[in-house]
Amino acid sequence: MKTNDIILQTATKVVLFLIVLFSIHIFFAGHYTPGGGFVGGLLTSGAIVLLLLAFDMKTVSKILPVNYIHMIAVGLLFAIGTGAGALLFNVPFLTHAFGHVDLPVLGDTSLHTATLFDLGVFLVVVGVTMTIIQTIGEDE
Repeated sequence: MKTNDIILQTATKVVLFLIVLFSIHIFFAGHYTPGGGFVGGLLTSGAIVLLLLAFDMKTVSKILPVNYIHMIAVGLLFAIGTGAGALLFNVPFLTHAFGHVDLPVLGDTSLHTATLFDLGVFLVVVGVTMTIIQTIGEDE
């Protein structure tokens, strides 16, 4: 029996957009205020779980054709790679570099290798969380 979840599905489309926008904000604000890759990843995972609640697993798989195991692997490569990259410059593991660049629209912008580390953490958190949720959800 198929249920009519039109209100939930419509609300999910709006709320999902807001959650993902806030997740991106938290991700980039994490260098100067609380947040970063972990919290941003949890918010994004929550948005995907909301999609799973509103729609079925098959529909979400068509919308987001992502292999979360590969996402975990790429995230680990980013996180370990940025940490180990410091060793190439004869500085301690996880020492991050930063600099300032003058971008045309954004003006003076600081760039950090910590952002790449946070991206790795973000991908690992989303990958692990969604792998667990999908594994539980596929059990019958």
